[in-house]
Amino acid sequence: MPEDKLIEVLESFGYPVCLQGSLADDEQYPETFFTFWNNETTPETFYDNASHSETADFDVNVYSTDPQIVYSLLRDAIEALKKEGFEFPDSGHSVASDVNTHTGRGCNAVINFK
Repeated sequence: MPEDKLIEVLESFGYPVCLQGSLADDEQYPETFFTFWNNETTPETFYDNASHSETADFDVNVYSTDPQIVYSLLRDAIEALKKEGFEFPDSGHSVASDVNTHTGRGCNAVINFK
């Protein structure tokens, strides 16, 4: 499944990876971490009255206490995910953080799979 590959690649950087919004209100943010969210997964490639592939669309975000890390780590993650077949309609954008100690940067990752 594409989310398994996404998580595997992000975990290879040695930082925690969690579902966006899954940290408890009283849980302390890790110093640097990734989040992801599956925006949608849509059936594609129809023939013989059936879908034979799907496209998954994810938000991938980096949060850190170091603003330079959010830029460099996201760039590195994009390059690693491209090698696994993910495509990126943008190079990144700022994302809001729920705590004032962290800044965030995110991108959209899309992959077609069977």
